[in-house]
Amino acid sequence: MSFEYEYPRAATAVDCVVYGWGDGQLKVMLIERGNETEEGQWALPGGFLKENETVENAAKRELREETGITYVSLEQLYVFSDPNRDKREHVISIAFIALTKRVTHKVKAGTDAADAQWFPLDDLPSLAFDHDEIIKVARERLKEKARFQPIGFDLLPTEFCLRDLQPLYEAILGRKLEKRNFQKKILGMGILTNTGKKETNVAHRAAELYKFDKKKYRAKLKTGFLFSI
Repeated sequence: MSFEYEYPRAATAVDCVVYGWGDGQLKVMLIERGNETEEGQWALPGGFLKENETVENAAKRELREETGITYVSLEQLYVFSDPNRDKREHVISIAFIALTKRVTHKVKAGTDAADAQWFPLDDLPSLAFDHDEIIKVARERLKEKARFQPIGFDLLPTEFCLRDLQPLYEAILGRKLEKRNFQKKILGMGILTNTGKKETNVAHRAAELYKFDKKKYRAKLKTGFLFSI
């Protein structure tokens, strides 16, 4: 199908900031670009919108094609429209953010991605385009989500100890938290259930294992709250 317009139109693309938690670190998924534009540079998974495709479907498609990651809930983050952000032409990018606990799963690069890897958020390589700015905005969004929504259900294993949960919040917020105060507040939210089990095969004193109460967790997502820590 051909189109004729009176004025030039900017190209539309999508980019995905996918966070995972592993080895006690907050990580982000990056792909190594395999095509001639910014070839060999690391970048966020993404690409151009196809004809008759929604931006949400485009983001899911690009993520699946370039990394093999599926079954994540994508949230629209922001629109990046600097005319000079892409040297090829004026490209408007609609960025998305997602959380996944699949950081331990092997990712598989595809289409125009030469490689795909998880990188610690605090130790990222040089990035193509304006993707460092996109990640910066995404990190601020994650901090806001931590204040008004429960964070962890989409990042942690089904069962975990409070020793696992606190470092996650510290990585998101970028600061240390007082242990007793954090545990008091997180337990006071009423979204954790003690499984009655403890850690196994650990050198230190075994900690109690918790899991999220799915019903109460979903209710918190709908109503929101202020988690001041």
